[in-house]
Amino acid sequence: MFREAVCRALRAHPEFELVGSSADGREALEQLRTLEPVVALLDYRLPSLDGLEILRALHAEGRATRVVIVTGASTSDTVYEAVTLGAAGFLTKAATAREICDTVAAVAAGSTVLAAIVQSGLVKALRARERGERQAPSARELEILRLIAAGLASPEIADRLAIRPSTVKTHVQNVFEKLGVNDRAAAVAEAMRRGLVD
Repeated sequence: MFREAVCRALRAHPEFELVGSSADGREALEQLRTLEPVVALLDYRLPSLDGLEILRALHAEGRATRVVIVTGASTSDTVYEAVTLGAAGFLTKAATAREICDTVAAVAAGSTVLAAIVQSGLVKALRARERGERQAPSARELEILRLIAAGLASPEIADRLAIRPSTVKTHVQNVFEKLGVNDRAAAVAEAMRRGLVD
C-alpha cells in the first residue's frame, strides 16, 4: 500500500518519470541493474533482499543510482549503515507525499536528505563509534539472532525470512563481530545478557 501511494505521488508530478516498481528485493535489484534510474526509493524491509542488502550490492558494483532508504522504524545503527553504504537519503514511512517528492528531487540534484527524526539517531551512532563502543545489531540481525535463539539453523532461517543462506551467514558474522563473540551459543548468551533476546 505504501509503495502504491509513493507511485501515485511520483506520477502526479510531470518532472518525474517512474521507470519501475517492485515488492520483491531480488526483483528490485535486477530492475535497478537494468533500468539504472537516477534515484531509487528502497523499502528497508523487502522479501528476498532488504533495502540495505540491495544498497550494499549497488555500492559494490559502483552503480550511479542514488538511493533513498524508506522504513517504518529505524535504529541509529541502521541509519549509520545506510549512510556508510552510500545512501543519499533516509525517510520514514510517516513522510508525506510532498516530503517524498521533495526528497527525490533533492537527491537527484546531488543533495543528501535525512528525515529530521533519524538525524539525532545518526549523531548518536557517530558519537558511540568515536568513543569506541561496539555497534548494536541491526533490526534484521536481531531478527536472525532471535531465530538462532529459537534453535533454527541457517537454512531454516533463510526459508523463514525468504533470503539466501549466504545472506544469513553474512548477518550472523556481523552479529558475532558486534557482540564480540565467535559462535552462536556465545552470541545468544551475550544477547540475553544485554536484553536483546528473551
